[in-house]
Parts: sequence; structure tokens; C-alpha cells
Amino acid sequence: MSADIEQRKADHLDLCATDDVAFRERTTLLECVRLVHQALPETDFDSIDTRVRLLGKELRAPLLIAAMTGGHERAAEINRALASIANDLGYAFGLGSQRAMQKRPETSWTYQVREHAPDALVFGNVGVVQARDLPTEAIAQMLSDVGADALCVHMNPAMELIQPEGDRDFSGGLGTFRRLWSELEVPVIAKETGNGISREVALKLRAIGIRHADTSGAGGTSWVGVETLRADGDGQVLGEALWDWGIPTAASVRYCVEAGMTTIATGGIRSGMDVARAIALGASCAGIARNVYQAFLEGGAEGARSFLSQIERELRSVMLLCGAKTIEELQQAPRVLTGELRDWID
Repeated sequence: MSADIEQRKADHLDLCATDDVAFRERTTLLECVRLVHQALPETDFDSIDTRVRLLGKELRAPLLIAAMTGGHERAAEINRALASIANDLGYAFGLGSQRAMQKRPETSWTYQVREHAPDALVFGNVGVVQARDLPTEAIAQMLSDVGADALCVHMNPAMELIQPEGDRDFSGGLGTFRRLWSELEVPVIAKETGNGISREVALKLRAIGIRHADTSGAGGTSWVGVETLRADGDGQVLGEALWDWGIPTAASVRYCVEAGMTTIATGGIRSGMDVARAIALGASCAGIARNVYQAFLEGGAEGARSFLSQIERELRSVMLLCGAKTIEELQQAPRVLTGELRDWID
């Protein structure tokens, strides 16, 4: 496939419309979080309060329509429609990597969603390797151009190794985070891209001042898998070997929470039960990307809204059955950790 960045974005959209890019064997391990049923919840379902405050804004529910796309004509329609839904439902919204915008400024319009989401919490997005080589002023301008409230700085070495046109020099990442944290006026979120954040990396990031993490753990979309399907020759062989590489989402959530970071759980979140389990591990919010995109493709904006409404219904129902009236109470709800997740945490 073409190495042109616009074509790459189109390839990603086509591939993520299917389930061919899912992890093959590794799961999120959220199934290892067993929430404890409370037969006397002592609350009214209609009084369940799902509001949460994140990065200075109140969300009506702890949900993020997570980073997906940009830099392509089709991306503009998707970004605008999903950002509008996030705005209407009181969720956060994440833009895809703004690398295309930086390389080709004429694609900036595909990321501009503020007209459609005037009140939503919107995350900008740039790779740590690209940020390392850009002056802070240029990054600040990119964020200003799209009206972003915060910046996700994504770490994606596994994906880049497989990507035919990917980076190979991953030095200077921690220093880049330190610089952006000290020089940008908006919060910086450390974000992975499907392989999770380890305990060691979480502690290093927190030690230099980073207070927010987006786990993007293993078990959902394998971006190594996405790039493997675009690659050929040696890159394809390497991608097959690393398809399931990564830290499961549940373990990554615990590592980031234990490091003292406000944590957004992403990576294989598919249901309200998954959201509840992630919050019970200490996450403040959970993000969904590919499943929302697929619902949008199948049923348009109403299809995406219907899918997200079901997520909320499940979350509220689980909260009731746990006896949790608020998200804060759900974070403290009794839970049992089983199987492989215990091994990762221990």
C-alpha cells in the first residue's frame, strides 16, 4: 500500500471497520475483575449519578469516544459526527493523531470539530517521536487550531516497528514529556496505542509530573495487527510474531492508578460491564473507539447513539447491583481479582 500519510489514514479506517485487527489470543483481563453483588443496594436506579469531573470539565457519564482518525476526507465526517454525539451526551472526545495535520496543513479541516462540539472535552493527539522533533510552540498552535482542551501524547513503538514508513528512533521520549508538561498551557495525557503502559513507565511519567494516563492496553484493537495487514515481506513476518504483544488493559489500569495518575481506561472496552470493571480498578473514565466506529458505519449517528446508550444502561445497572450511587463509590466497590490479572498485578 502507498506510504502516503493520507492513504495510510484511509487504510486504517478500512481495516478498523472489520474485526480482523483484534487481538487474537490476549484479552483485556477485565473478565478477571469480579464485582460483588449487593442484594440490598438501598438506592433508586433513577438516582444513580454517573457524573465525573475530568481535566476541569464535568462529564455526564465517564465515557470517552476515543481517538481514531483524521487527515483524510472520510475522517472529517466521522470526527464531526462522533464529536457531535459526544457533545450531546456529555462525553469526552479524542482526535486521531495530528501527524497528518502537521505534515500536510491542508488536512487541518478534517480535525476541526469545535463547531459541532462546542462544550465537549476534546483531546488533541500527537506522537511522542513527532513531539520530540517539534518546538512546543508548533504543538501549541496545532492544539489551538482544533480548540483542544488537553493533549494526548501517544507512545507507539510496537506499531511503528511494523509500519512500513514507521519511526525507528524512540530516544528522548521522557524528556519530551517533561518539556511539554512544563511548557504547554493544557494538560498532557500519556497515551499508549494498544500495547498498554507498564508499571515502570507509569512511575517514570508520574515522577516528572505527568498526572494523566490513557492506557490503551492489549485486548482490543491490535495496531500491530493493523500495520501487519498493510505490510509485506519482513515487516509482515515481524508483525505476525508481535500481533498479541502488550500489557492487558486491566493490568495497565492498575499500574497507572497505583502510580497516582488519573487514568482513562481504553483498549478493548466493549460494554458497560467493561466500563464498570475498569472504574472498580480505579479508572476515572473509559474510552471506546472501534466499536463506536463500527456502530456508526452500520447505523449512522443513530446507530452510534444507540450503542452508547446501551453502554450507559449496562453501567448504571451494574452500579445499582454493586450498591454504588456514584462513580466515586464504584471506584471503591468490593471486587475480586482472579486468574492471570492477579499475576500481572503481583
